[in-house]
Amino acid sequence: MRMRLMLLGGGNALGQSLIRLGAEEDIGFLAPRPPQDGWDAASLTQLLDDTRPDALINLAYYFDWFQAETVSETRLAAQEYAIERLAELCQHHSITLLQPSSYRVFDGSRATAYSEKDEPVPLGLRGQALWRIEQSVRATCPQHVLLRFGWLLDDSVDGTLGRFLARAEKPDELLMADDRRGNPTPVDDAARVIISVLKQLDCAAPLWGTYHYAGHEATTPLALGQAILTEARNFHPLAVEAPTAQAHAARPDAADEPQHAVLACKKILHTFGIKPRAWRAGLPALLDRFYRHGQT
Repeated sequence: MRMRLMLLGGGNALGQSLIRLGAEEDIGFLAPRPPQDGWDAASLTQLLDDTRPDALINLAYYFDWFQAETVSETRLAAQEYAIERLAELCQHHSITLLQPSSYRVFDGSRATAYSEKDEPVPLGLRGQALWRIEQSVRATCPQHVLLRFGWLLDDSVDGTLGRFLARAEKPDELLMADDRRGNPTPVDDAARVIISVLKQLDCAAPLWGTYHYAGHEATTPLALGQAILTEARNFHPLAVEAPTAQAHAARPDAADEPQHAVLACKKILHTFGIKPRAWRAGLPALLDRFYRHGQT
């Protein structure tokens, strides 16, 4: 890798996967420790003025965007402002910006898969913030890659998977939507995709733009929950035998979560040659790491 790579958010689950996978391929990252209160416009300005990397992977707010149950409007506004500044700095220093985004930029009103050409109409605060961030990055830093991911699953104790497994240890009904659809995407698979994109950008291929990536095989939260429980029992006893079906409209997050969140991944395949991997194949390693870390 000729490019000097900087990773913001090296301590979170996706950052750790990226560092681990990069090490296997002899790809290293500058991964600065964030300030105590997190990255803001001032600290980012100082950082990039001092370091001048060739490419920057911004996972600084990964947990809030992809794993947290809720995020406050104030917190999202501060993150938006910081990324506006980050995009300006990347443009000024000719740094390539790789910025993650999410299926949440769509409202989930269509039953067919969303492509990059479909117009985003986000539902909740998080989706709306991500859509504004995408627009800001496009307008300010032409040398960018925006990667929209599906339902990201990681091994953090307080993430989506961790909360689900904690509930499965109690003998209470575990309600999951059976009429909501999306693509589960293990965090290691997302890291593989980021590495693949970086390798081609390292060859000076100007493949800027927006791309979708999500694990192969769309499914429902109910079916995903059953698959996780089946696999998790190989590592840990659980109180719940199977999740119970509930309608999307009855779910507490129905106003924020798109009912149909399937992403079409043809563009990233045709541009970068990246093929979607089956999410089911990634569950054993993900759960092994979750339980090995003693995170329940």
